[in-house]
This record gives sequence, C-alpha cells and structure tokens, in this order.
Amino acid sequence: MALSIIYARSENHCIGHQGRLPWNLPDEFASFNNITDGKAVIMGRRSYEDHHSVLPNRLNIVVSRQVDYVLPAPMILTTDLITALQIAADYSAEYFIIGGVKLISEGLSQASRVVETIVHAEVNGDTFLPAMDFSHYTSEIIEHHHVDENHASAFTVWQHTRT
Repeated sequence: MALSIIYARSENHCIGHQGRLPWNLPDEFASFNNITDGKAVIMGRRSYEDHHSVLPNRLNIVVSRQVDYVLPAPMILTTDLITALQIAADYSAEYFIIGGVKLISEGLSQASRVVETIVHAEVNGDTFLPAMDFSHYTSEIIEHHHVDENHASAFTVWQHTRT
C-alpha cells in the first residue's frame, strides 16, 4: 500500500485564496482527475469546502476535528490522518492526500510519491504551502503545459518518487 500526495502550487507556494483554488486550469484539473481516478483521496475539511462535492469514482475521506460535520453520502468523515490512511489503504493500493497544508505536511514523511504541479505565476492568496525537501526523491517532469486560450498560466507537473 502506498501513500501519495498530489497538489498544485504557484511559484510563490500559494495554494489557495478565500477557500478556493486561485486559478482555473482545466488541463491541470484533468491531470489530477486522471491520476486519482479509482483511488482513495484524503482531504481536510477546508479542501472539501473548496468544491463541496464528491469527487466521482474515488473514495472521498474528509479529516476534520468537527465530529458532527455533515457530509453527503458516500463520503467518509474521520477526525485524524492515521484513521484516514487506514481506511484509504483498505480501498486502493495507492491513495492520495489532496490537501490542505496540514495534511500534506503531516503525510510527507510517509509518502512514496508526490505529484506537484507548479503553476508558473506569482499568486496573491491566503494559503501557502511551505517549501518541500525532495532531496530523498527522484524527480522528473511528467507534463508541461503552455499558456493558451483556456489557461492563463503555464504549469509543469513534477513527479517526485522516494528513493
């Protein structure tokens, strides 16, 4: 069983603004969907509230300290990452933390793979991810997308695999 992490960040490490993603990059979202399809995804409550819907064809697990937080079926609520990881491991061989900052930071030491999209822009926001140390990973670019009529910013998708 393998924990992976997937996220997108700007060059200045912004991942959010007012509870939402600070960009609209349809092909980056399509890449996220393709990579996580059929897998368990673990997210914090605020990450869930960014889209307020079940991500289809995935086991959706929300981690929140609010034990009475109401989620639509078939989403699963848990109060800690350890329990979320156990549930996810029972569902799929690879499972993903998809946000937020606290869960990504907590899970990094256990992750065998990190899929990191870097949006080539400096973004004003209110949620930032600290710089990650990938010195114990092998890193490769798996996708690069240029600016076009549907994408105001270019982005590069990196895959970091623990060595």
